[in-house]
Amino acid sequence: MTHETRESWLNAVAAGMAPLFEALDASLPDRVRVAIGFTSRGAKAKAIGECWDNRLSADGHFEIFIRPDLAHAPDAMPAQIAAILAHELVHAAVGIPAGHGKAFKRVALGLGLVGPMRATTPGEAFLAAIAPILEGVGPLPPCPSRYGRRVDRAQEAENPDAQMRVRDVRLYRQDRAQVA
Repeated sequence: MTHETRESWLNAVAAGMAPLFEALDASLPDRVRVAIGFTSRGAKAKAIGECWDNRLSADGHFEIFIRPDLAHAPDAMPAQIAAILAHELVHAAVGIPAGHGKAFKRVALGLGLVGPMRATTPGEAFLAAIAPILEGVGPLPPCPSRYGRRVDRAQEAENPDAQMRVRDVRLYRQDRAQVA
């Protein structure tokens, strides 16, 4: 199966992980929305994912954001992105007030996430569990934009009439609406 957008791919991976959460007695809430977007502190922040409490959403959804510029990281493989998603889904499953405490740790370790709970990484158990899910959802769609990357391009334009060269520096960004 192929997905046109990263959001649809992430939602398919989240749906595929639901049985893993159920096996740990930490079912995923029915109302979870996963999106590509910068976390609340913006593009310069170091957070790679964020889960917002459902009480903050007008329609009662947990809102999960995964950084759009992860596609440009050399080590951003589908399994790593799925691990980031899993970390944020753990927040939704145990509730935001649980933070990175005992309930969070129990589920995260049960999924195979390792390392400090504030910055988990995929362990061998997670990679083994996620492999068939990733195979089922298909490849991670290519990133259609250059989010997070400020691209200053110097363009030299010649004015044929005046025989002069102009140096034009512009900031290029693709509109997010084209991705959704």
